[in-house]
Amino acid sequence: MVSLEVADLTEPEVRQEVLKLQRRVEKLAALLRLALALLHTSGFTLSRERLPDGHAKLQILRAVDRARECIPLRAVLRFLRMSPSRFHAWRRRQTACALDDQWSCPRTSPYRLTPSEVQAIGNMVTSPGYRHVPTGTLAVLAHRLGTVSASPSTWYRLVGQYGWRRPRLRVHPAKPKLGLRTTGADEMWHIGTTVIRFLDGTRVYLHAVIDNVSRRILAWRVADTFAPVNSVAVLLEASRGATRSASAPVVLADAGVENVDAQVDALIATGVLRRLLAFTELTFSNSMIEAWWRSLKHQWLFLHPLDSVATIRRLVARSTSTNTTTCFHIRRSEDRRPTRCTSAPGTRCRRT
Repeated sequence: MVSLEVADLTEPEVRQEVLKLQRRVEKLAALLRLALALLHTSGFTLSRERLPDGHAKLQILRAVDRARECIPLRAVLRFLRMSPSRFHAWRRRQTACALDDQWSCPRTSPYRLTPSEVQAIGNMVTSPGYRHVPTGTLAVLAHRLGTVSASPSTWYRLVGQYGWRRPRLRVHPAKPKLGLRTTGADEMWHIGTTVIRFLDGTRVYLHAVIDNVSRRILAWRVADTFAPVNSVAVLLEASRGATRSASAPVVLADAGVENVDAQVDALIATGVLRRLLAFTELTFSNSMIEAWWRSLKHQWLFLHPLDSVATIRRLVARSTSTNTTTCFHIRRSEDRRPTRCTSAPGTRCRRT
């Protein structure tokens, strides 16, 4: 039988098409020999193995459907070493969406959940009406309602086994992931205050100013009392070492009383600095100085016995000295390679 497409071809084109088909048949035959060799060496046969996974059964059924287009079903099943009764049983269970093997009778294990109970757990886990209820609490609720009596650990195991997901789609917009971006030093500073407690319970207050680009501590002060004059002092000390530019540095601070006091307002009114309040004039917090507080406390201060103000001043001075002489910088988002500060201690950092 000659098709119309072949009849329209010339003799050289027909020969070329035959050669192409021969190469394709040889390639498929080679792949088939490799697959048969792997199958024989592994010793796997469907006649002696169970496939509890429904997805694996579905793949075999689809492959059989494609093979039946050119090979009889009996020959396909003989090649797979699969009985016709097993094949038709899978086909019937595929129609009922029940290809996964699971015992319907719990007599072999009296405490085993039945398929209907597993389905009830899945319905409650994926129900929008219970999306605000934690999974462990949902197990207790199902027991009180008389739906399913299973421990929270069983619920967690079934959620992981079947891949159920709670219908918790976030509607509220997420917080911004990127903070303020500056191109040079002394364009923006971060100021903050943290509380440090001694071993006897007394408190001292640490004020500091950090640069947005170089991450360098520009000024700091340890005080016995919480007073806005300390914020003014560290800002004045930082401004004395600032590089001269066309615009004054912007100070990012929170809305605490130490940053919005009359003394701080008077300093801002002189034009030496400009102030920007987090969560008031911005939608995010003053997180850079907070990150330095966390690093300073947990990686340095809390490793020593804090018994006096002199001890804290000595430890903070050593930490800021290390920050000044060996600080690292992160460039803008298009260039994230770290560069080392090569300037002398006590001077502004120059990136190299």
